[in-house]
Amino acid sequence: MARIVAHCLVRMAPNRALAVMFAVLTVSACAPMHEPLPITPPGESKGAAVVRRPIPETTAPGTGNAAVPPAARAPATGVVVPAGSLYVCVSEKEGVRQETAIQFAPKVGSLCAKHPEMGPCQYEREACRRSGGRVYAAGGVEITRETEAEYDKKVLRVRFKAN
Repeated sequence: MARIVAHCLVRMAPNRALAVMFAVLTVSACAPMHEPLPITPPGESKGAAVVRRPIPETTAPGTGNAAVPPAARAPATGVVVPAGSLYVCVSEKEGVRQETAIQFAPKVGSLCAKHPEMGPCQYEREACRRSGGRVYAAGGVEITRETEAEYDKKVLRVRFKAN
């Protein structure tokens, strides 16, 4: 592909080739940047509707080898949802796996447990995905875009967009 692009740029007029290169650079600069999922500060978690906490890394007995990086020790699919949390956001930053528990206030948590298609639940799952993470529910079941599409079939969503 790069060879074809280079061939086309050589055969183009210099101004047109410069314009094409500028357009390619502009489009690549507009690619979405993944910002990490914000963690709730300890002092603000008391009255918050949603609390996001990092899950401390736990190692199985006999795997505490310091020579092995934490990402290699972590199980590939074993995601454990802590008690009181509804979802876990799993992301990878610089080769290190990060797990963040998403815990809702009691009323919101019971609503999301019964009806995961509701807005507050969906908002938190999308926030995780925007940060480059994957969402897991109890039992290590991943909530994918296909699952979200099934949820959307259950409810009628009306979304208004400005202009």
